Amino acid sequence: MTRDWTPLAFVYLALAVAGLIGTWWFNVLAIAQMADYLGDLVTSGPAVSSITVDLLVVAVAGSVFLLIEARRLGMRFGWLYVAGAALTAFAFTFPLFLAMRERQLTRAARVSS
Repeated sequence: MTRDWTPLAFVYLALAVAGLIGTWWFNVLAIAQMADYLGDLVTSGPAVSSITVDLLVVAVAGSVFLLIEARRLGMRFGWLYVAGAALTAFAFTFPLFLAMRERQLTRAARVSS
């Protein structure tokens, strides 16, 4: 139902689209240049390595939150967001999860009132 889509859910969806387009733009660029993608993440200097570790820790913490929250709210297939991050980007799947979570919370609030 459209009543499940709150303005906050649309903000999360917009962030998911930005995350997908932004990350894949550079993924395609790396593929076109035949760059050593994984090697570049850890050997392009301390700044890049710092950002890589920072984002990996956030992705792991976000994945744990995502899995626990999906189970708590009764959202099915929460693990697909984590698995999908490996195929797309966590910058896409996490805001997408947050949008679906917002819908679930809105639906639950409507049912309980």
